[in-house]
Amino acid sequence: MTELFEVTDPADRRLALGATGLLRTFNEAGVLTAADVHVARRVGELAGESDDRVLLAAALATRAVRHGSVCVQLAEVAEVAPGLPWPEPVGWQDAVAASPLREAGVLRLEFGLLYLDRYWHQEVQLCADLQARMARPAPAVDEPVLEAGLLRVFPGPTYGEQRAASRQAATRWTTVLTGGPGTGKTTTVAGLLALLAEQAAGTGGSALRIALTAPTGKAAARLQEAVAAATAGLPAADRQRLGELPALTLHRLLGTRRDNGTRFRHHRGNRLPHDVIVVDESSMVSLTMMTRLVEAVRPDARLVLVGDPDQLASVEAGAVLADLVFGLSGRADSPVAQLATTHRFGEEIGRLAAALRSGSADEVLAVLRAGADEVVFVESDDAAPRLRADIVHAALEVRGHAEAGRAEEAVAALGRHRLLCAHRDGPFGVQHWNRQVEHWLTEATGDPLYEPMYVGRPLLVTANDYGLGVYNGDAGVVVQGDDGPRAVIAGSHGLATFATSRMSDVETMFATTIHKSQGSQAEEVTVLLPAPESRLLTRELFYTAVTRAVAKVRVVGTEESVRAAVERRALRASGLRQRLG
Repeated sequence: MTELFEVTDPADRRLALGATGLLRTFNEAGVLTAADVHVARRVGELAGESDDRVLLAAALATRAVRHGSVCVQLAEVAEVAPGLPWPEPVGWQDAVAASPLREAGVLRLEFGLLYLDRYWHQEVQLCADLQARMARPAPAVDEPVLEAGLLRVFPGPTYGEQRAASRQAATRWTTVLTGGPGTGKTTTVAGLLALLAEQAAGTGGSALRIALTAPTGKAAARLQEAVAAATAGLPAADRQRLGELPALTLHRLLGTRRDNGTRFRHHRGNRLPHDVIVVDESSMVSLTMMTRLVEAVRPDARLVLVGDPDQLASVEAGAVLADLVFGLSGRADSPVAQLATTHRFGEEIGRLAAALRSGSADEVLAVLRAGADEVVFVESDDAAPRLRADIVHAALEVRGHAEAGRAEEAVAALGRHRLLCAHRDGPFGVQHWNRQVEHWLTEATGDPLYEPMYVGRPLLVTANDYGLGVYNGDAGVVVQGDDGPRAVIAGSHGLATFATSRMSDVETMFATTIHKSQGSQAEEVTVLLPAPESRLLTRELFYTAVTRAVAKVRVVGTEESVRAAVERRALRASGLRQRLG
Protein backbone atom coordinates (compact mmCIF):
# COMPACT_ATOMS: atom_id res chain seq x y z
CA MET A 1 0.00 0.00 0.00
CA THR A 2 2.16 2.87 -1.22
CA GLU A 3 -0.07 4.90 -3.50
CA LEU A 4 -1.24 8.32 -2.33
CA PHE A 5 -2.98 10.88 -4.48
CA GLU A 6 -2.43 14.61 -4.33
CA VAL A 7 -5.47 16.81 -3.84
CA THR A 8 -5.16 19.94 -5.99
CA ASP A 9 -8.83 20.59 -6.76
CA PRO A 10 -11.56 20.94 -4.10
CA ALA A 11 -13.98 19.36 -6.60
CA ASP A 12 -11.76 16.27 -7.05
CA ARG A 13 -14.04 13.25 -7.48
CA ARG A 14 -11.85 11.28 -5.06
CA LEU A 15 -12.90 13.55 -2.18
CA ALA A 16 -15.87 12.53 -0.02
CA LEU A 17 -17.32 15.94 0.80
CA GLY A 18 -19.56 14.60 3.57
CA ALA A 19 -16.78 12.75 5.42
CA THR A 20 -15.95 13.67 9.01
CA GLY A 21 -13.35 12.75 11.62
CA LEU A 22 -10.52 10.41 10.71
CA LEU A 23 -12.16 9.46 7.43
CA ARG A 24 -12.08 13.10 6.32
CA THR A 25 -8.49 13.56 7.47
CA PHE A 26 -7.21 10.51 5.62
CA ASN A 27 -9.30 11.28 2.54
CA GLU A 28 -7.93 14.81 2.27
CA ALA A 29 -4.40 13.45 2.77
CA GLY A 30 -4.80 11.25 -0.31
CA VAL A 31 -4.76 7.93 1.57
CA LEU A 32 -8.46 7.08 1.09
CA THR A 33 -10.65 7.75 -1.91
CA ALA A 34 -14.31 8.67 -1.78
CA ALA A 35 -15.22 5.05 -2.56
CA ASP A 36 -13.28 3.80 0.49
CA VAL A 37 -14.99 6.38 2.71
CA HIS A 38 -18.50 5.65 1.45
CA VAL A 39 -18.09 1.88 1.93
CA ALA A 40 -16.86 2.37 5.51
CA ARG A 41 -19.63 4.82 6.42
CA ARG A 42 -22.36 2.65 4.93
CA VAL A 43 -21.34 -0.60 6.64
CA GLY A 44 -20.88 1.36 9.87
CA GLU A 45 -24.44 2.66 9.61
CA LEU A 46 -25.82 -0.82 8.93
CA ALA A 47 -23.97 -2.42 11.85
CA GLY A 48 -24.34 0.45 14.30
CA GLU A 49 -20.61 1.22 14.45
CA SER A 50 -19.57 4.84 15.03
CA ASP A 51 -16.00 4.48 16.35
CA ASP A 52 -13.80 6.53 14.02
CA ARG A 53 -10.94 4.07 14.42
CA VAL A 54 -13.04 1.12 13.27
CA LEU A 55 -14.47 3.02 10.32
CA LEU A 56 -10.93 4.00 9.30
CA ALA A 57 -9.89 0.34 9.49
CA ALA A 58 -12.85 -0.67 7.29
CA ALA A 59 -11.92 1.99 4.74
CA LEU A 60 -8.30 0.81 4.73
CA ALA A 61 -9.39 -2.80 4.17
CA THR A 62 -11.36 -1.61 1.15
CA ARG A 63 -8.38 0.40 -0.07
CA ALA A 64 -6.09 -2.61 0.30
CA VAL A 65 -8.11 -4.60 -2.23
CA ARG A 66 -7.86 -1.78 -4.78
CA HIS A 67 -4.08 -1.90 -4.35
CA GLY A 68 -3.85 -5.66 -4.87
CA SER A 69 -3.76 -6.84 -1.24
CA VAL A 70 -6.46 -9.04 0.24
CA CYS A 71 -6.07 -7.58 3.74
CA VAL A 72 -4.34 -4.81 5.71
CA GLN A 73 -1.88 -5.11 8.60
CA LEU A 74 -3.00 -2.52 11.13
CA ALA A 75 0.31 -2.59 13.05
CA GLU A 76 2.26 -1.46 9.97
CA VAL A 77 -0.18 0.54 7.88
CA ALA A 78 1.03 3.85 9.34
CA GLU A 79 4.11 3.54 7.09
CA VAL A 80 1.86 4.68 4.23
CA ALA A 81 1.83 8.27 5.54
CA PRO A 82 3.73 8.61 8.84
CA GLY A 83 2.68 12.21 9.51
CA LEU A 84 -1.03 11.48 9.91
CA PRO A 85 -2.88 10.92 13.23
CA TRP A 86 -2.90 7.12 13.11
CA PRO A 87 -4.65 5.34 16.01
CA GLU A 88 -2.43 3.58 18.55
CA PRO A 89 -2.00 0.04 17.09
CA VAL A 90 -2.90 -2.12 20.12
CA GLY A 91 -5.98 -0.11 21.08
CA TRP A 92 -6.96 0.13 17.41
CA GLN A 93 -6.85 -3.63 16.94
CA ASP A 94 -8.79 -4.15 20.21
CA ALA A 95 -11.48 -1.72 19.01
CA VAL A 96 -11.82 -3.61 15.72
CA ALA A 97 -11.93 -6.96 17.55
CA ALA A 98 -14.83 -5.72 19.72
CA SER A 99 -16.67 -3.99 16.87
CA PRO A 100 -20.19 -4.87 15.72
CA LEU A 101 -18.68 -5.00 12.22
CA ARG A 102 -16.57 -7.97 13.27
CA GLU A 103 -19.45 -9.60 15.13
CA ALA A 104 -21.61 -9.26 12.01
CA GLY A 105 -18.88 -10.84 9.88
CA VAL A 106 -18.29 -7.76 7.74
CA LEU A 107 -14.68 -7.55 8.92
CA ARG A 108 -12.40 -10.46 9.82
CA LEU A 109 -9.32 -10.16 12.04
CA GLU A 110 -6.69 -12.92 11.99
CA PHE A 111 -2.87 -13.04 12.19
CA GLY A 112 -3.06 -9.32 12.96
CA LEU A 113 -4.53 -8.88 9.46
CA LEU A 114 -7.85 -7.20 8.78
CA TYR A 115 -9.94 -8.59 5.90
CA LEU A 116 -13.19 -7.82 4.21
CA ASP A 117 -15.31 -10.93 4.73
CA ARG A 118 -15.31 -12.02 1.09
CA TYR A 119 -11.52 -12.22 0.80
CA TRP A 120 -11.11 -13.90 4.18
CA HIS A 121 -13.53 -16.63 3.10
CA GLN A 122 -11.74 -17.07 -0.21
CA GLU A 123 -8.33 -17.37 1.44
CA VAL A 124 -9.58 -19.86 4.04
CA GLN A 125 -11.38 -21.91 1.39
CA LEU A 126 -8.41 -21.99 -0.98
CA CYS A 127 -6.08 -23.08 1.80
CA ALA A 128 -8.48 -25.81 2.96
CA ASP A 129 -9.00 -27.13 -0.58
CA LEU A 130 -5.25 -27.25 -1.31
CA GLN A 131 -4.50 -28.98 1.99
CA ALA A 132 -7.26 -31.51 1.33
CA ARG A 133 -5.73 -32.27 -2.06
CA MET A 134 -2.29 -32.78 -0.51
CA ALA A 135 -3.72 -35.02 2.22
CA ARG A 136 -5.19 -37.49 -0.30
CA PRO A 137 -3.31 -40.74 -1.02
CA ALA A 138 -0.90 -40.25 -3.90
CA PRO A 139 -2.13 -41.22 -7.38
CA ALA A 140 -1.19 -44.73 -8.47
CA VAL A 141 1.56 -44.87 -11.10
CA ASP A 142 3.39 -47.70 -12.78
CA GLU A 143 6.93 -46.88 -11.59
CA PRO A 144 8.88 -48.87 -14.24
CA VAL A 145 6.76 -47.37 -17.03
CA LEU A 146 7.22 -43.91 -15.53
CA GLU A 147 11.02 -44.21 -15.29
CA ALA A 148 11.29 -45.55 -18.83
CA GLY A 149 9.02 -42.76 -20.05
CA LEU A 150 11.11 -40.10 -18.31
CA LEU A 151 14.20 -41.22 -20.17
CA ARG A 152 12.25 -41.33 -23.43
CA VAL A 153 10.67 -37.87 -23.33
CA PHE A 154 13.63 -36.18 -21.59
CA PRO A 155 16.68 -37.84 -23.13
CA GLY A 156 20.22 -36.92 -22.14
CA PRO A 157 21.74 -34.98 -19.23
CA THR A 158 20.36 -31.61 -20.37
CA TYR A 159 16.88 -32.42 -19.08
CA GLY A 160 17.74 -33.45 -15.52
CA GLU A 161 15.63 -30.72 -13.94
CA GLN A 162 12.69 -31.49 -16.21
CA ARG A 163 12.86 -35.20 -15.38
CA ALA A 164 12.91 -34.52 -11.64
CA ALA A 165 10.00 -32.07 -11.84
CA SER A 166 7.92 -34.41 -14.00
CA ARG A 167 8.60 -37.37 -11.73
CA GLN A 168 7.38 -35.32 -8.77
CA ALA A 169 4.31 -34.04 -10.63
CA ALA A 170 3.32 -37.51 -11.83
CA THR A 171 3.10 -38.75 -8.24
CA ARG A 172 1.09 -35.84 -6.80
CA TRP A 173 -2.38 -34.45 -7.27
CA THR A 174 -1.13 -30.87 -7.04
CA THR A 175 2.10 -29.42 -8.46
CA VAL A 176 3.43 -25.86 -8.44
CA LEU A 177 5.97 -25.70 -11.27
CA THR A 178 8.08 -22.55 -11.05
CA GLY A 179 11.02 -21.08 -12.90
CA GLY A 180 12.13 -17.97 -14.73
CA PRO A 181 11.65 -17.37 -18.45
CA GLY A 182 13.38 -19.93 -20.64
CA THR A 183 13.88 -22.53 -17.89
CA GLY A 184 11.87 -25.14 -19.78
CA LYS A 185 8.50 -24.97 -18.04
CA THR A 186 6.57 -25.65 -21.25
CA THR A 187 8.93 -28.48 -22.21
CA THR A 188 8.32 -29.99 -18.77
CA VAL A 189 4.55 -29.66 -19.16
CA ALA A 190 4.58 -31.36 -22.58
CA GLY A 191 6.71 -34.23 -21.30
CA LEU A 192 4.58 -34.60 -18.16
CA LEU A 193 1.39 -34.80 -20.22
CA ALA A 194 2.95 -37.49 -22.42
CA LEU A 195 3.89 -39.50 -19.32
CA LEU A 196 0.42 -39.18 -17.79
CA ALA A 197 -1.24 -40.14 -21.09
CA GLU A 198 0.97 -43.24 -21.21
CA GLN A 199 -0.03 -44.12 -17.64
CA ALA A 200 -3.73 -43.72 -18.51
CA ALA A 201 -3.35 -45.89 -21.63
CA GLY A 202 -1.65 -48.58 -19.56
CA THR A 203 -4.67 -48.95 -17.28
CA GLY A 204 -6.96 -49.62 -20.23
CA GLY A 205 -9.18 -46.68 -19.35
CA SER A 206 -10.43 -43.87 -21.53
CA ALA A 207 -8.10 -41.29 -23.03
CA LEU A 208 -6.69 -38.71 -20.66
CA ARG A 209 -8.84 -35.55 -20.56
CA ILE A 210 -6.48 -32.58 -20.50
CA ALA A 211 -7.25 -28.88 -20.05
CA LEU A 212 -4.70 -26.20 -20.86
CA THR A 213 -5.67 -22.81 -19.48
CA ALA A 214 -4.30 -19.36 -18.68
CA PRO A 215 -5.71 -16.15 -17.19
CA THR A 216 -5.87 -14.17 -20.46
CA GLY A 217 -6.71 -14.95 -24.06
CA LYS A 218 -3.22 -14.06 -25.26
CA ALA A 219 -1.58 -16.19 -22.57
CA ALA A 220 -3.84 -19.11 -23.51
CA ALA A 221 -2.93 -18.71 -27.18
CA ARG A 222 0.78 -18.63 -26.34
CA LEU A 223 0.39 -21.71 -24.14
CA GLN A 224 -1.33 -23.64 -26.93
CA GLU A 225 1.35 -22.64 -29.41
CA ALA A 226 4.23 -23.44 -27.04
CA VAL A 227 2.85 -26.84 -26.01
CA ALA A 228 2.21 -27.75 -29.65
CA ALA A 229 5.84 -26.89 -30.48
CA ALA A 230 7.12 -28.89 -27.52
CA THR A 231 4.99 -31.97 -28.24
CA ALA A 232 6.15 -31.91 -31.87
CA GLY A 233 9.54 -33.07 -30.63
CA LEU A 234 8.15 -36.08 -28.76
CA PRO A 235 8.14 -39.65 -30.13
CA ALA A 236 5.27 -40.47 -32.49
CA ALA A 237 3.46 -42.70 -29.99
CA ASP A 238 3.38 -39.90 -27.42
CA ARG A 239 2.13 -37.39 -29.97
CA GLN A 240 -0.63 -39.75 -31.00
CA ARG A 241 -1.78 -40.30 -27.41
CA LEU A 242 -1.90 -36.55 -26.73
CA GLY A 243 -3.47 -35.38 -29.99
CA GLU A 244 -4.27 -31.70 -30.33
CA LEU A 245 -4.31 -29.73 -27.09
CA PRO A 246 -6.35 -26.51 -27.34
CA ALA A 247 -6.01 -23.91 -24.59
CA LEU A 248 -8.77 -21.80 -23.04
CA THR A 249 -8.92 -18.82 -20.72
CA LEU A 250 -9.81 -19.60 -17.11
CA HIS A 251 -13.14 -17.83 -17.59
CA ARG A 252 -14.05 -20.01 -20.58
CA LEU A 253 -12.85 -23.18 -18.86
CA LEU A 254 -14.94 -22.54 -15.76
CA GLY A 255 -17.91 -21.24 -17.76
CA THR A 256 -18.89 -17.59 -17.35
CA ARG A 257 -22.32 -16.65 -16.04
CA ARG A 258 -24.20 -13.56 -17.13
CA ASP A 259 -25.84 -13.17 -13.72
CA ASN A 260 -22.62 -13.22 -11.67
CA GLY A 261 -19.15 -11.97 -12.53
CA THR A 262 -17.31 -13.94 -9.83
CA ARG A 263 -19.20 -17.26 -10.01
CA PHE A 264 -19.03 -19.89 -12.76
CA ARG A 265 -20.94 -22.86 -14.16
CA HIS A 266 -18.30 -25.23 -12.82
CA HIS A 267 -17.92 -25.22 -9.06
CA ARG A 268 -17.84 -27.60 -6.07
CA GLY A 269 -21.21 -29.06 -7.03
CA ASN A 270 -20.44 -29.29 -10.76
CA ARG A 271 -16.77 -30.18 -11.13
CA LEU A 272 -14.67 -29.89 -14.26
CA PRO A 273 -14.53 -33.21 -16.14
CA HIS A 274 -10.78 -33.13 -16.86
CA ASP A 275 -8.17 -35.52 -15.49
CA VAL A 276 -5.29 -33.02 -15.77
CA ILE A 277 -5.54 -29.22 -15.63
CA VAL A 278 -2.48 -27.11 -16.46
CA VAL A 279 -2.62 -23.40 -15.59
CA ASP A 280 0.07 -21.26 -17.24
CA GLU A 281 1.08 -17.74 -16.12
CA SER A 282 -0.26 -18.54 -12.65
CA SER A 283 1.39 -15.42 -11.20
CA MET A 284 -1.35 -13.46 -12.97
CA VAL A 285 -4.20 -15.38 -11.30
CA SER A 286 -6.01 -13.49 -8.55
CA LEU A 287 -7.15 -14.95 -5.23
CA THR A 288 -10.78 -14.97 -6.36
CA MET A 289 -10.06 -16.79 -9.62
CA MET A 290 -7.70 -19.32 -8.01
CA THR A 291 -10.31 -20.10 -5.35
CA ARG A 292 -12.97 -20.70 -7.99
CA LEU A 293 -10.63 -22.88 -10.03
CA VAL A 294 -9.43 -25.12 -7.20
CA GLU A 295 -12.95 -25.75 -5.91
CA ALA A 296 -14.01 -26.82 -9.42
CA VAL A 297 -11.18 -29.35 -9.90
CA ARG A 298 -12.08 -32.96 -9.12
CA PRO A 299 -10.18 -34.33 -6.10
CA ASP A 300 -8.85 -37.16 -8.30
CA ALA A 301 -7.64 -34.81 -11.05
CA ARG A 302 -4.11 -33.48 -11.27
CA LEU A 303 -3.67 -29.71 -11.02
CA VAL A 304 -0.42 -28.19 -12.33
CA LEU A 305 0.14 -24.48 -11.63
CA VAL A 306 2.93 -23.05 -13.80
CA GLY A 307 4.55 -19.64 -13.46
CA ASP A 308 7.31 -17.37 -12.23
CA PRO A 309 6.68 -16.01 -8.70
CA ASP A 310 9.18 -13.17 -9.27
CA GLN A 311 7.08 -11.62 -12.04
CA LEU A 312 4.27 -9.12 -11.64
CA ALA A 313 1.22 -10.43 -9.82
CA SER A 314 -2.43 -10.24 -10.84
CA VAL A 315 -3.97 -6.85 -11.54
CA GLU A 316 -6.69 -7.92 -9.09
CA ALA A 317 -6.25 -8.73 -5.39
CA GLY A 318 -3.80 -11.42 -4.36
CA ALA A 319 -0.32 -12.76 -5.10
CA VAL A 320 -1.31 -16.40 -4.95
CA LEU A 321 1.60 -18.04 -6.78
CA ALA A 322 4.22 -16.29 -4.63
CA ASP A 323 2.23 -17.21 -1.51
CA LEU A 324 2.04 -20.85 -2.60
CA VAL A 325 5.77 -21.07 -3.28
CA PHE A 326 6.65 -19.40 0.04
CA GLY A 327 4.03 -21.20 2.12
CA LEU A 328 4.50 -24.70 0.70
CA SER A 329 8.24 -24.92 0.03
CA GLY A 330 9.18 -25.80 3.60
CA ARG A 331 6.74 -28.70 3.94
CA ALA A 332 7.88 -32.31 3.81
CA ASP A 333 5.14 -32.98 1.24
CA SER A 334 5.89 -29.81 -0.72
CA PRO A 335 4.32 -29.79 -4.19
CA VAL A 336 6.71 -27.07 -5.41
CA ALA A 337 9.06 -28.07 -8.24
CA GLN A 338 11.54 -25.42 -9.35
CA LEU A 339 13.44 -25.14 -12.63
CA ALA A 340 16.56 -22.99 -12.36
CA THR A 341 18.62 -23.35 -15.55
CA THR A 342 17.81 -20.73 -18.20
CA HIS A 343 17.90 -21.67 -21.88
CA ARG A 344 16.22 -18.62 -23.46
CA PHE A 345 18.78 -15.86 -23.15
CA GLY A 346 22.54 -15.57 -22.79
CA GLU A 347 24.84 -15.21 -19.84
CA GLU A 348 24.65 -11.43 -19.45
CA ILE A 349 20.83 -11.22 -19.35
CA GLY A 350 20.81 -14.23 -17.05
CA ARG A 351 23.18 -12.45 -14.64
CA LEU A 352 21.00 -9.35 -14.69
CA ALA A 353 17.86 -11.38 -13.96
CA ALA A 354 19.65 -13.19 -11.11
CA ALA A 355 20.88 -9.89 -9.66
CA LEU A 356 17.32 -8.53 -9.73
CA ARG A 357 16.00 -11.61 -7.94
CA SER A 358 18.69 -11.22 -5.26
CA GLY A 359 17.60 -7.65 -4.58
CA SER A 360 21.09 -6.11 -4.59
CA ALA A 361 21.04 -2.71 -6.31
CA ASP A 362 24.85 -2.57 -6.34
CA GLU A 363 25.00 -5.94 -8.11
CA VAL A 364 22.35 -4.92 -10.64
CA LEU A 365 24.23 -1.72 -11.45
CA ALA A 366 27.50 -3.63 -11.75
CA VAL A 367 25.92 -6.04 -14.27
CA LEU A 368 24.35 -3.18 -16.21
CA ARG A 369 27.61 -1.24 -16.44
CA ALA A 370 29.67 -4.30 -17.31
CA GLY A 371 27.34 -5.34 -20.13
CA ALA A 372 28.92 -5.74 -23.54
CA ASP A 373 26.67 -7.39 -26.11
CA GLU A 374 23.44 -8.51 -24.43
CA VAL A 375 23.01 -5.81 -21.78
CA VAL A 376 23.30 -2.06 -22.43
CA PHE A 377 22.78 0.64 -19.81
CA VAL A 378 21.91 4.10 -21.11
CA GLU A 379 22.39 6.35 -18.08
CA SER A 380 20.21 9.32 -18.93
CA ASP A 381 17.04 11.05 -17.80
CA ASP A 382 16.44 12.26 -21.38
CA ALA A 383 15.90 9.11 -23.38
CA ALA A 384 14.68 10.54 -26.69
CA PRO A 385 18.03 11.54 -28.27
CA ARG A 386 19.61 8.23 -27.30
CA LEU A 387 16.76 6.05 -28.57
CA ARG A 388 15.58 7.85 -31.70
CA ALA A 389 17.85 6.17 -34.25
CA ASP A 390 17.20 2.59 -33.12
CA ILE A 391 13.45 3.05 -32.67
CA VAL A 392 12.97 4.75 -36.04
CA HIS A 393 15.04 2.04 -37.73
CA ALA A 394 12.80 -0.67 -36.22
CA ALA A 395 9.61 1.24 -37.18
CA LEU A 396 10.82 1.77 -40.75
CA GLU A 397 11.63 -1.92 -41.11
CA VAL A 398 8.06 -2.84 -40.13
CA ARG A 399 6.66 -0.14 -42.40
CA GLY A 400 8.75 -1.23 -45.40
CA HIS A 401 7.46 -4.80 -45.24
CA ALA A 402 3.89 -3.58 -44.63
CA GLU A 403 3.93 -1.27 -47.65
CA ALA A 404 5.19 -4.12 -49.84
CA GLY A 405 2.38 -6.38 -48.58
CA ARG A 406 4.79 -8.78 -46.88
CA ALA A 407 2.62 -9.64 -43.87
CA GLU A 408 4.79 -12.39 -42.36
CA GLU A 409 7.92 -10.26 -42.61
CA ALA A 410 6.15 -7.23 -41.10
CA VAL A 411 4.92 -9.20 -38.09
CA ALA A 412 8.32 -10.84 -37.68
CA ALA A 413 10.00 -7.41 -37.74
CA LEU A 414 7.55 -6.22 -35.09
CA GLY A 415 8.75 -9.00 -32.80
CA ARG A 416 12.39 -8.01 -33.09
CA HIS A 417 12.11 -4.99 -30.81
CA ARG A 418 9.89 -3.88 -27.93
CA LEU A 419 9.90 -0.52 -26.15
CA LEU A 420 8.54 -1.14 -22.66
CA CYS A 421 7.26 1.57 -20.31
CA ALA A 422 6.05 1.44 -16.72
CA HIS A 423 3.34 4.07 -17.22
CA ARG A 424 0.56 4.68 -19.69
CA ASP A 425 0.60 8.48 -19.32
CA GLY A 426 3.20 11.18 -18.74
CA PRO A 427 6.71 11.64 -20.15
CA PHE A 428 7.65 8.03 -19.38
CA GLY A 429 4.33 6.63 -20.60
CA VAL A 430 3.18 4.58 -23.56
CA GLN A 431 0.90 7.26 -25.01
CA HIS A 432 3.67 9.86 -25.06
CA TRP A 433 6.15 7.48 -26.70
CA ASN A 434 3.69 6.23 -29.30
CA ARG A 435 3.05 9.84 -30.33
CA GLN A 436 6.79 10.56 -30.28
CA VAL A 437 7.60 7.62 -32.57
CA GLU A 438 4.82 8.61 -34.97
CA HIS A 439 6.26 12.14 -35.05
CA TRP A 440 9.73 10.78 -35.85
CA LEU A 441 8.24 8.49 -38.49
CA THR A 442 6.51 11.46 -40.14
CA GLU A 443 9.81 13.36 -40.24
CA ALA A 444 11.58 10.35 -41.74
CA THR A 445 8.98 9.54 -44.43
CA GLY A 446 7.03 12.73 -45.02
CA ASP A 447 3.80 10.82 -44.35
CA PRO A 448 1.57 12.83 -41.93
CA LEU A 449 -0.15 9.60 -40.80
CA TYR A 450 -3.59 11.19 -40.96
CA GLU A 451 -5.35 7.85 -41.45
CA PRO A 452 -5.97 6.08 -38.12
CA MET A 453 -5.18 2.70 -39.72
CA TYR A 454 -2.10 3.81 -41.65
CA VAL A 455 0.03 1.15 -43.32
CA GLY A 456 2.81 0.06 -41.01
CA ARG A 457 0.91 0.88 -37.82
CA PRO A 458 1.75 -1.74 -35.16
CA LEU A 459 -1.40 -2.92 -33.38
CA LEU A 460 -2.02 -4.21 -29.87
CA VAL A 461 -5.38 -5.88 -29.26
CA THR A 462 -6.90 -4.63 -25.98
CA ALA A 463 -9.98 -6.87 -25.62
CA ASN A 464 -10.88 -10.48 -26.32
CA ASP A 465 -12.99 -11.03 -29.44
CA TYR A 466 -13.92 -14.71 -29.56
CA GLY A 467 -15.81 -14.20 -32.80
CA LEU A 468 -12.70 -13.02 -34.60
CA GLY A 469 -10.40 -15.29 -32.64
CA VAL A 470 -8.19 -12.46 -31.38
CA TYR A 471 -7.32 -11.86 -27.74
CA ASN A 472 -6.22 -9.13 -25.42
CA GLY A 473 -2.45 -8.83 -25.88
CA ASP A 474 -2.29 -10.12 -29.47
CA ALA A 475 -0.08 -8.01 -31.74
CA GLY A 476 -0.15 -7.29 -35.45
CA VAL A 477 0.49 -4.76 -38.22
CA VAL A 478 -1.60 -2.85 -40.75
CA VAL A 479 -0.39 -4.22 -44.10
CA GLN A 480 -1.13 -3.07 -47.64
CA GLY A 481 -3.37 -5.61 -49.35
CA ASP A 482 -4.71 -5.96 -52.87
CA ASP A 483 -7.89 -4.09 -51.92
CA GLY A 484 -6.43 -1.65 -49.39
CA PRO A 485 -4.98 -1.73 -45.88
CA ARG A 486 -5.67 -4.89 -43.87
CA ALA A 487 -5.02 -5.70 -40.20
CA VAL A 488 -2.82 -8.77 -39.84
CA ILE A 489 -2.85 -10.23 -36.31
CA ALA A 490 -0.54 -12.97 -35.04
CA GLY A 491 -2.53 -15.55 -33.07
CA SER A 492 -2.10 -19.11 -31.87
CA HIS A 493 -3.10 -20.48 -35.30
CA GLY A 494 -0.77 -18.23 -37.27
CA LEU A 495 -1.58 -14.95 -39.01
CA ALA A 496 -5.17 -13.83 -39.39
CA THR A 497 -6.21 -11.00 -41.72
CA PHE A 498 -9.16 -8.67 -41.11
CA ALA A 499 -10.66 -5.54 -42.54
CA THR A 500 -9.31 -2.63 -40.52
CA SER A 501 -12.89 -1.52 -39.76
CA ARG A 502 -13.39 -4.69 -37.70
CA MET A 503 -10.50 -3.90 -35.34
CA SER A 504 -12.18 -1.60 -32.83
CA ASP A 505 -10.34 -2.58 -29.63
CA VAL A 506 -6.76 -1.86 -30.64
CA GLU A 507 -4.09 0.69 -29.82
CA THR A 508 -0.77 1.69 -31.38
CA MET A 509 2.13 -0.46 -30.23
CA PHE A 510 5.42 1.29 -30.92
CA ALA A 511 5.59 1.24 -27.12
CA THR A 512 3.67 -0.91 -24.65
CA THR A 513 3.42 -1.22 -20.89
CA ILE A 514 5.46 -3.80 -19.02
CA HIS A 515 2.23 -5.23 -17.65
CA LYS A 516 0.93 -5.82 -21.18
CA SER A 517 4.20 -7.48 -22.19
CA GLN A 518 4.02 -10.12 -19.48
CA GLY A 519 4.22 -13.59 -20.98
CA SER A 520 5.63 -12.39 -24.32
CA GLN A 521 9.18 -12.06 -25.62
CA ALA A 522 11.18 -10.13 -28.23
CA GLU A 523 14.67 -10.43 -29.63
CA GLU A 524 15.61 -6.98 -28.31
CA VAL A 525 13.90 -5.05 -25.51
CA THR A 526 14.32 -1.43 -24.47
CA VAL A 527 13.19 -0.76 -20.90
CA LEU A 528 12.39 2.87 -20.12
CA LEU A 529 12.65 3.43 -16.36
CA PRO A 530 10.60 6.34 -14.98
CA ALA A 531 11.74 8.78 -12.31
CA PRO A 532 12.71 7.16 -8.98
CA GLU A 533 9.63 8.53 -7.20
CA SER A 534 7.27 6.65 -9.55
CA ARG A 535 5.00 4.43 -7.47
CA LEU A 536 4.98 1.81 -10.25
CA LEU A 537 8.74 1.37 -10.20
CA THR A 538 9.32 -1.96 -8.40
CA ARG A 539 11.70 -4.89 -8.55
CA GLU A 540 9.00 -7.15 -9.96
CA LEU A 541 8.26 -4.67 -12.74
CA PHE A 542 11.95 -4.31 -13.63
CA TYR A 543 12.50 -8.09 -13.57
CA THR A 544 9.47 -8.73 -15.78
CA ALA A 545 10.69 -6.17 -18.32
CA VAL A 546 14.27 -7.46 -18.46
CA THR A 547 13.22 -11.08 -18.87
CA ARG A 548 11.12 -10.31 -21.97
CA ALA A 549 14.39 -10.11 -23.95
CA VAL A 550 15.82 -13.05 -25.86
CA ALA A 551 19.07 -11.61 -27.23
CA LYS A 552 19.51 -8.04 -25.97
CA VAL A 553 18.11 -5.69 -23.34
CA ARG A 554 18.71 -1.95 -23.21
CA VAL A 555 17.89 -0.24 -19.90
CA VAL A 556 17.38 3.53 -20.09
CA GLY A 557 17.33 5.49 -16.84
CA THR A 558 19.38 6.92 -14.02
CA GLU A 559 21.24 5.17 -11.22
CA GLU A 560 18.63 6.54 -8.83
CA SER A 561 15.83 4.93 -10.85
CA VAL A 562 17.62 1.57 -10.92
CA ARG A 563 18.18 1.65 -7.16
CA ALA A 564 14.58 2.65 -6.51
CA ALA A 565 13.31 -0.20 -8.68
CA VAL A 566 15.49 -2.86 -7.06
CA GLU A 567 14.86 -1.74 -3.49
CA ARG A 568 11.09 -1.32 -3.78
CA ARG A 569 9.05 -4.53 -3.65
CA ALA A 570 5.49 -4.89 -4.89
CA LEU A 571 4.49 -6.56 -1.65
CA ARG A 572 0.88 -7.57 -1.13
CA ALA A 573 -0.64 -8.26 2.26
CA SER A 574 -1.99 -11.80 2.57
CA GLY A 575 -2.38 -14.50 5.18
CA LEU A 576 -2.27 -17.41 2.72
CA ARG A 577 1.38 -18.28 3.23
CA GLN A 578 0.88 -18.41 7.03
CA ARG A 579 -2.13 -20.69 6.63
CA LEU A 580 -0.29 -23.02 4.26
CA GLY A 581 2.88 -23.10 6.35
